[in-house]
Amino acid sequence: MTDYSGLKIDSHTHIMPRHIPDFAKKFGYEGFIMLHHHDHDDKVDMMQGDKFFRTVEPNLFDPQTRIDDYKLNHTQVQVICTVPVLFAYFAKPEHGYEVAKFLNDDIAQTVHDNPKNYIGLGTLPMQDVDLSVKELHRIKKIGLAGIQIGSNINDMNLNEEVFFPIWKTCQELGLAIMVHPWNMMGFNEIKKYWLPWLVGMPAETTRAAASMIFGGVFEKFPALRVMFSHAGGSLIPTIGRLEHGFNCRPDLVAVDNPHNPRNYFGKFWVDSITHDPDLLHYIIKQIGTERITLGSDYPFPLGDLEIGKFILDMGLTPKQVEDIYCNSPLEWLGLNKSQFL
Repeated sequence: MTDYSGLKIDSHTHIMPRHIPDFAKKFGYEGFIMLHHHDHDDKVDMMQGDKFFRTVEPNLFDPQTRIDDYKLNHTQVQVICTVPVLFAYFAKPEHGYEVAKFLNDDIAQTVHDNPKNYIGLGTLPMQDVDLSVKELHRIKKIGLAGIQIGSNINDMNLNEEVFFPIWKTCQELGLAIMVHPWNMMGFNEIKKYWLPWLVGMPAETTRAAASMIFGGVFEKFPALRVMFSHAGGSLIPTIGRLEHGFNCRPDLVAVDNPHNPRNYFGKFWVDSITHDPDLLHYIIKQIGTERITLGSDYPFPLGDLEIGKFILDMGLTPKQVEDIYCNSPLEWLGLNKSQFL
C-alpha cells in the first residue's frame, strides 16, 4: 500500500442547487427538472413534469455535508459541476442561457464560500454558440475554472465546426473542459438492465473523444485542456481498433485529420473512474499518470465513493499517486497547489 498524506483533488463530482425555479412554468413548456422536497426528511425528488427521475440526498446540494463526507476519505478538494440532466440543451436558446446562468451562479457561490474545498465548472447553453461564448466570459469573471459539456449536443458530435468558437474561447481564456456522457445513443432500445449507464455511457464518451480526435479539434486548438470522464470510456482500451481503422480505411477515417489517433495520447486527460485496478494499470501504461485525474462521480452510487482509495493498493510509486491525486488535476485545471494549502 502506498502512503499518501498530501493534497487530494476529486476532479469529477456533481452538485445542484438546493432549490431550482419552476422553469417549465416560467417558460411554458416541459423538460426542465423540478425539485420536490420531502416533508419528513432531507431528501428531494427530482421530477421532469409528472415523471419521477431520481430521489437525492443532501450530499447532492449541501456543501457542508459534502465537505464532511470528503474528510472521511481524506480528500480536501472537490471539482463540482452540475448534474447532466440539468443541461437543458433542448430548451430555446434564451431559456437555456437563463438556466445555465442560474446553475453557474450557484456553483460560483459555493466556491466563493468554500475556496479551499471547491473548484467550479460551469455549464453552457450549447445549443446557441454565441450565448455560450458570452457565458464563457462570465464564467471566467465569476471564478470558475472551466466547463462541463455533454458528449454530444442534441445529437451533434463535438467536432462540428459550429462549436469551434467555444473551443477557441476556452483556449483563449484558459478554461478547462470536462466532457461527460449524455444523451446516450440508442437509449430507448437499451433501457433494460440499466444498460444506458453501464454500456451507453462508455460508448458516449468514446464517441466524443474519437470525434474530436478524428475531427482535428486538438490540431486546431492545441492549447485546449480537455478531460474525458469515466476514464475516457472505451477509447483507450480500443485504441488498437481505432488505429487499425485509420490505417486500413483512411478514405473513411482520415478525412478531416491525417494524424494517427494514438498520437493524441498525452494531449488530453481522463479521470480514474475504472472500478478496475487492472484497467487503470493499462491506462497508466498508455498515457501515464500525468494525464489521469482522480475522479469519483460523487455522490451517485455508480461512482467511486471511496474517492480513489483503491489507487493506494495498486503498487504505484508515491509520485504516480501524487500525479493522479493532485498534480494532474491541477495541470488540467490550470491551477496552483498553493491555492488550497
